[in-house]
Amino acid sequence: MELAFDGICEFVLVADDTERMVDFYEALGLDALSREEGRVWLAVGPHCRIGIWTPGEKEHRDRGGKHVHFALSATRGRLDSLVEQLRDAGQEFEGPIVHDGGDRSIYLFDPEGNRLEVWDYFREDVADDIDRLRD
Repeated sequence: MELAFDGICEFVLVADDTERMVDFYEALGLDALSREEGRVWLAVGPHCRIGIWTPGEKEHRDRGGKHVHFALSATRGRLDSLVEQLRDAGQEFEGPIVHDGGDRSIYLFDPEGNRLEVWDYFREDVADDIDRLRD
């Protein structure tokens, strides 16, 4: 059986003082990938990133609090079959949502209310962005 997932592509932490958190993670060797209003993204290896977000609701019904959301990386070409699997199981979800660049995500809540994203992201693009930062 082909694996449906091949790792975690991102996770998000909430902080009242994002700069203090970013300083901490940069001191550990992580590089800032982008800075936006209310959030900073940091590279974690070639295929993962950490978001440091201010509290409060964001897009796709992510919620404020100690845990905002996490994303699982769908094995390339498997998102559509996962969508069908969720539909067959009667699981509610949103998407697929098409992002800039053409990659797609679906969003759902786990039984404890954590927001889960399943992302068919373009791994090569993320790795290229991280490599450019380090050059």
